[in-house]
Amino acid sequence: MSPDLVVCVATELEGSLLRPHVPVVTTGVGAVNAAIALTRYLNREEPRAIIVCGIGGAYRGAGLPVGSVVCAETECYGDLGASSPAGFLDMRDLGFPILAGAGPLYNVLPMQIFPAAHKARFVTMNTCTGTDAEAEAIVARTGGAVESMEGAAIAHVAAMAGIPVGEIRGISNIAGNRDRSAWRIPQAAAAAQEALLEWLR
Repeated sequence: MSPDLVVCVATELEGSLLRPHVPVVTTGVGAVNAAIALTRYLNREEPRAIIVCGIGGAYRGAGLPVGSVVCAETECYGDLGASSPAGFLDMRDLGFPILAGAGPLYNVLPMQIFPAAHKARFVTMNTCTGTDAEAEAIVARTGGAVESMEGAAIAHVAAMAGIPVGEIRGISNIAGNRDRSAWRIPQAAAAAQEALLEWLR
């Protein structure tokens, strides 16, 4: 095991292949669980890098078929903001950075580690997309390609701690009209872990 790296996964399935090789924190699903679990870990340990590994849904038109593996170019809180008659207002529109300082951060968080050749913009949602219309609206306002529920929270905690972070996900489904029969969760989870292990070698 390398004490220099920790991998955050939402569920046991997303980390089962990794555990013999690297420290793994199973955070639970969702941004709050992810932020709390990583913060607790950082109170005990001092990793020099953090990587998120798991599954994600690809937005239609992103060119990411089910089973493919992609890493985050950036992460984005896709639904952090406010509704208005003119449309969705993100944190920049509202004037409230999530991290202040010399370079304030609003909804979009930078990544520093890229464990896959294919990079794309990731979006973290509290409510997973279940219709094509919702997916199209998220893409229009974020430019995102991949949706999950934890990545931005992990990137947020990492930024606060000054630790480089990356994220890699296997595509388990196309984000849009909800059709669980088309999902390939075990296959996508395995693909992401295998790609990460290859990168670590």
